[in-house]
Amino acid sequence: MKKVFLFTTCLLTAVMINAQTLDEIVKKYTEANKLDKISNFKTIKITANMSMMGMEMPMTMWMKNPSKIKTVTSVNGQDIVQAYDGVKGYMVNPMAGSTDPIEMTADQAKDLEKSNIFQNYMANYLKEGLLALEGEESVNGKPAFKVKASINSSATAHMFIDKSTYQLIKTTADINQGGQSMTVESYPSDYTETNGVILPMKTTTSMNGMEMVITYTKVEVDVPIEDSVFTVK
Repeated sequence: MKKVFLFTTCLLTAVMINAQTLDEIVKKYTEANKLDKISNFKTIKITANMSMMGMEMPMTMWMKNPSKIKTVTSVNGQDIVQAYDGVKGYMVNPMAGSTDPIEMTADQAKDLEKSNIFQNYMANYLKEGLLALEGEESVNGKPAFKVKASINSSATAHMFIDKSTYQLIKTTADINQGGQSMTVESYPSDYTETNGVILPMKTTTSMNGMEMVITYTKVEVDVPIEDSVFTVK
């Protein structure tokens, strides 16, 4: 009986040691990606390339602490611009037949703001009570924590955090585009540290049978960026 009790006690102790709460996982994710140090920086500029359907599209991203962000993607010689100036978001999309800036909806602006590296959206979701731990799952042979984010009543996402590195290795999101429901899967990889900032240098995204690959070619930290960069006229 004592041996059974001892075995049971050891088993429960091992489970308690290995089990991690959602708070602990988000904390380790924040520390592993140095997001707890990100406020020490003022700006980040990223030069990248998007590859999709046989096309190569140069991209540039500017970010300014705490929430300003702008992305420019060149498609067939025309620039698609998305910008958030800290208050409102704007978009210029000549592919839609207009070169005039259009104000984004609140949800669109919020989605763009989440792309800003200065925003630790995982920790923000945790504070807002939007996260739930749904156990573990293997991603390309790597055990990962599966975390669900209930963003709003019609949008959910799952984030998979590598148990060994505490880096994001997969995300899935259920979205509705043009009345059509679809699932978007993304795989961040090739994490690299540049002057204290850790980023996945490659992200592969698939949606509706199409694949898009974004590759960062240059990361610059604390380069001068005027506020006017984020103003779309």
